[in-house]
Amino acid sequence: MPVFPEEPEIHESLPGPGVPFPRESDAQALHTPATGGAPTKPTATAAAPLPVPGPRPAPRPAPSRADRSGPPRLIPKPGPAPRRPAPATPQVEVRRIAATPAEALERADEAVDQLLDSGRNPGEVLVLTVGEAHPWQQHELSFGEQRYWAQLAEGGDVFYADAALTRPVRREVVVLVANGGSPARAATAYTEALGRATALLVVCGEAGPAVTAAAGAAPGCPAKA
Repeated sequence: MPVFPEEPEIHESLPGPGVPFPRESDAQALHTPATGGAPTKPTATAAAPLPVPGPRPAPRPAPSRADRSGPPRLIPKPGPAPRRPAPATPQVEVRRIAATPAEALERADEAVDQLLDSGRNPGEVLVLTVGEAHPWQQHELSFGEQRYWAQLAEGGDVFYADAALTRPVRREVVVLVANGGSPARAATAYTEALGRATALLVVCGEAGPAVTAAAGAAPGCPAKA
């Protein structure tokens, strides 16, 4: 057999200096040694699996309502509010000055002077006579009843009046003068005078057994039996 000369092996020429490779991947392929076999495609990195949400909590059961089939419960009604104690009525002090009907006016004037000397305001004193009117009452009435009652409304001085006074008058101190009249009238005058006084009632003379039992004798003035 004839022997043919071997054909020269043709190698792919590399580009000369300064000539860029067509693609960077081509240059890498030329310098990468062949490992044999067909080239493999680059595999994409698998993404991490997303976390699977856990099971949701089951809803809580609603609280069971009370059995309403039975009779309804009766709610007790509130009782009445406790009553507040009424303010205590101020106690009226009662003093008795022993005197005869003829001496009662003089003893009453002395008692009024002592009250004023002790610091009492003249407008706080009311003098009531059971028998004959007090001389000061007669004097004030001489100027007319209008002027007389105006002094009572003004309340700036000691006021003298009859024990049967019908006008609503109240003062801290009432001086009752038992200078005459019947025992029944004196007893009635004492009850009315006690209602007109707010702090002190001074009884000059005899005003009946009720006054003797209820009133004490004033200091220095012994009570008559």
